[in-house]
Amino acid sequence: MEINKYIEHTLLKQDAKKSDIIKLACEAKEYGFAGVCVNSCNIEIVKKELADSDVKIVSVIGFPLGDCTTAAKIFEASDAIKLGADEIDMVINTGRLKDGEFDYVKQDISEVKKACGERVLKVILETDLLSKDEIITACNIAVEAGADFVKTSTGFVKGGVGAKVEDVKLMFDTVNPYGLRVKASGGIRTREAAEKMIEAGAARLGTSSGVEIMQEI
Repeated sequence: MEINKYIEHTLLKQDAKKSDIIKLACEAKEYGFAGVCVNSCNIEIVKKELADSDVKIVSVIGFPLGDCTTAAKIFEASDAIKLGADEIDMVINTGRLKDGEFDYVKQDISEVKKACGERVLKVILETDLLSKDEIITACNIAVEAGADFVKTSTGFVKGGVGAKVEDVKLMFDTVNPYGLRVKASGGIRTREAAEKMIEAGAARLGTSSGVEIMQEI
């Protein structure tokens, strides 16, 4: 199994320095990772470092809470794409989902997808905050809104577990019939954990431990 082809090498910490971001990009090239995932202010840095590679540049929108306005998400996504992002990971409005305002959540995703155009849009559900029924509902909304992926987590929920095998499988079973894929993210630190996520249906793995995973024997 070529785990490197699943990994989005991730660094979203607010205290990340330019040197850390450059290192991230260099490691992604060295190991042939699928992508790097960074905050939008760091897109131009990784773009320069990845100019001669196939590594995708992924940036996050409405991160990590997801409760900014749709207009703010649209601007953020458009700006990230203008800077060089190949793919966008947006956070849904969890409160509106829990309130049953499904049309709001659908439009939120749909408008960001319009801003993305042909570029891949991944929708972060924040599964640590959702029941199984809410995960299914959020997945179906993402399908209807035209998203390309559903993603488990931001990794920023205090006390959260992040990606869980059973949630990844549930998400895969819900969206796969419609052609959407699943990104597992949050708490994936070992090769064993990575393999379990892939076996459950994950097509991408968001992790800051990509190098450690690759160096495991």
